[in-house]
Amino acid sequence: MTETIVPSSPPRELATKRPSRVGPVVARTLLRRLRGGTLIVSDPRGERRYGAGRPEVRLSVFNDRAYGATLARGSRGFGQSYVAGWWECDDLTGLVRILLRSLAPLGARLDRAARFVAPLRDAIGARRYRERPGDDVRARERDRAQVRAHYDLSNDFFELMLDETMMYSCALFAEPTTDLADASRAKLDAIGRSINLSADDHVVEIGTGWGGFAIYAAREFGCRVTTTTISTAQYEYARRRVREAGLEHLVDVRNEDYRDLRGAFDKLVSIEMVEAIGWRELDNFFRTCAGLIPPSGLMALQAIVINDGSYERAKYHEDFIKDQIFPGGFLPSVQALTGAARRSGELTAVSLVNVGAHYGETLRRWRDNVRKNRDGVSALGLGEGFLRLWNLYLSYCEGAFEERHISVVQMVFARER
Repeated sequence: MTETIVPSSPPRELATKRPSRVGPVVARTLLRRLRGGTLIVSDPRGERRYGAGRPEVRLSVFNDRAYGATLARGSRGFGQSYVAGWWECDDLTGLVRILLRSLAPLGARLDRAARFVAPLRDAIGARRYRERPGDDVRARERDRAQVRAHYDLSNDFFELMLDETMMYSCALFAEPTTDLADASRAKLDAIGRSINLSADDHVVEIGTGWGGFAIYAAREFGCRVTTTTISTAQYEYARRRVREAGLEHLVDVRNEDYRDLRGAFDKLVSIEMVEAIGWRELDNFFRTCAGLIPPSGLMALQAIVINDGSYERAKYHEDFIKDQIFPGGFLPSVQALTGAARRSGELTAVSLVNVGAHYGETLRRWRDNVRKNRDGVSALGLGEGFLRLWNLYLSYCEGAFEERHISVVQMVFARER
C-alpha cells in the first residue's frame, strides 16, 4: 500500500529550479523504451502504461520537477525528489529492478568506455591526489567525518532497525522463515569457521560496528579479540555491550584508525568495512592487514562488490548512495580485491563464497523493522524526510541485489602461498 505523503523540504539544488515543460516530454519518450516490467505512471496529465510483464509498479508524480531532477542528476535527483515528496510508488524495490533492467544496455556501453579511458583518468587523478604535507592528516579527518555521517546517526535508530546481534551486514538464511538474529549469527559462525577460529587465537577486527562479531567470537569460539572503529558512537556502544556481556577479559575495543593498529595477531576479520575506505586506499588496506598477521595467518573479508566490468565506471560515479547515504564510500570488485591483495606482496585469496542471494531478504527485514517502529523513529526526532530517505535506500539496495547488479562475498586470504 502506498504510504501517506508528507512532503519534506527539498534539497536546495532542487528547490531553486522551476518546473520544466521539457522534463515530462523527455521522460515519456525514454519510458517508451522500458523493458523488464510494467510501469504505470500517473501525473496531472493522466495515466500512461509503459513496458510489459512483471513486476508491475504504479508511480504517482505530484511535481513535474521530479522529471527534471532525475534526468539532470540521475539517481541523485531520483532520490532527492522522492525524499522531497514529489513522487510516490507502491513498490520501490520493483521500480528499482525495472530501471536496472532497462538501463542495463546503456550501462554496458558506459562500462566499456570507462575501461577504455581508465588509465588516463587514473593518471590524472593520481596527479590531483598526490601526497602533500598534511594530506594524511586531512584524509584521516575526512574519513572520520564520513563514517560519523552514517554510523553516528543514532544508536537508538539502529537498535530499532537491526536485530539483537546489532549486525549491519548480510545475514545468512537457512530458510525463508529463519529469524533475522539467527541468520546474523549464522553469518558470524560461517566467518569464524572460514578461518578456523579457536580459543588459541587472538583475532583483530577492522570495523567494530556495534560489537556483534567481537562478542560472538569471544563467546562462541573462546578467542581473544581486538576490534577497532573510528565511529565514536559505535565505540562507546560496543564497549558497553562487551562489559554487559562480561567479556572484557577477552575483548579489547579501540577507537583508532586501522592504519594505526600495532601488535601481532593470529587472524584478521573485516565485515563490510572495506567499502568505506575509498578505492585509492585499497592497496594500503591490504598491506596494513598483511602486516598484522603472521606468515601462517588468515584474513576473512566480507565485502559488497560490483561486477568487474563496472568497477572502473563506479569508481568515479557519484550516485544516490554516495550522495545521500555513504559519503566517500565505494564498491570494490572481486578483481579489485584480489589484485590489491596480490600487490600487497603478502596475501593471496584462497576461498570465495558468494552470499549475495541472502542480502535481499536481509534488507527486507531491516525495512520492515523501520516500518514497524515508525513511531519510535519519529520519537528520536528523525522526521518524515528521514523515513522516506531510508525507505528508498533500503529498497534501492534490495532491488540492486535482487537483480544481481551488486553482490556480497565472503573471502579468505592467506599469507602463506
